[in-house]
Amino acid sequence: MMPRSGAPSTGEKLAAAERGRRAEQVVAEYLEAAGFVVVARNLRLGRLEIDIVARQSTLIVVVEVRTRGEGAWVTALASLDRVKRERIRRAGQRLWRLRYQRDPSAERMRFDAASVRFQDGRAEIEYVVAAF
Repeated sequence: MMPRSGAPSTGEKLAAAERGRRAEQVVAEYLEAAGFVVVARNLRLGRLEIDIVARQSTLIVVVEVRTRGEGAWVTALASLDRVKRERIRRAGQRLWRLRYQRDPSAERMRFDAASVRFQDGRAEIEYVVAAF
């Protein structure tokens, strides 16, 4: 049976998942080079997930990592629609309540977004501070 037109095959889904893992690794390395400590990756909070949680001094940063394959109709950052931003915000609020609300060393939380594009074996990162 052939997949319906436009539906990704199992191989395409696996390739997209691997590209996503590579993108998260590249962004984690980028943050560490910028002086952040990555405290969690793929953090599950019930049905919600945060790609990367990083910390720099009193600042906690929730980072959504996006990537798209060649030929995608929408850019990686444009794929962060209102619904996705709300889910990430809810996950960050839950994280704050569960982990940082009573931690005097954590003063604020910020929501960033990163887009990773792989081209010719290199990763190009577009990083947006306080994206939403």
